[in-house]
Amino acid sequence: MMSVGQAPLLISLSSFGASEVLMRGQLHYTRLAQAAGADGVEVRGELLVDAAAELPALAETGLVAVYSSPDGLWAADGGLDVEALELGLRRATALRAPRLKMAIGGFGRGALGGLAALRERLAQSPVELVIENDQTPAAGTLTALQRFFTAADAAGLSLGMTFDMGNWHWMGECARQAAETLAPRVRYVHCKGVQRQRERWIAVPIADSVAPWRAVLRAMPAGLPWAIEYPLQGDDLVATTHNELALLRAARELA
Repeated sequence: MMSVGQAPLLISLSSFGASEVLMRGQLHYTRLAQAAGADGVEVRGELLVDAAAELPALAETGLVAVYSSPDGLWAADGGLDVEALELGLRRATALRAPRLKMAIGGFGRGALGGLAALRERLAQSPVELVIENDQTPAAGTLTALQRFFTAADAAGLSLGMTFDMGNWHWMGECARQAAETLAPRVRYVHCKGVQRQRERWIAVPIADSVAPWRAVLRAMPAGLPWAIEYPLQGDDLVATTHNELALLRAARELA
């Protein structure tokens, strides 16, 4: 069963590589993460092959802390994507996951009407929705996120955030500034190292990051769940994953 401690360390199952996870299944890597000492996992919607079979099996592990939807909350036309929201809530419920992670998608000035509907729907669900900064201008910049949260607050909708420390770099933004600004909102942290290669950013193990990841983590509220969301590779994946978890546990003690 997933740890009930105040500060669990999770693995986003995409960290094991999309092709490998699609081939072996998220249940295989959930068990691997548990063997390596993870407290729980984040299941990825884009890596489900047969959801009807996989979701119950994953739920039985008791290790699913977050369901990550690949869909945005708002469609490109500015309307609340009710179908995507309902699918996310159903899958999180089926997984017995307490949290659903989504990005805001096409939310903009004309999208305010959907906030009341979102508030009413979430009031009927035990699942907590957390908003992630992604790698798009509409849903991944500090300005876009601040605008959304301000509008949500005004609509009586209090939402927390998944803070992905790496994604800010794809948007040309300062992760440390974003951390200091958004920290009170954060409920969950994606730990991700970054490097610049051939004029583009890539995700790397956190110890290899060129970004000040320790400073970002120190800016976060205490006791939050942290998740590895960077490549986990090696001949002995259990050992590799165990070592990366140990690094984050040590960082938590210093944060």
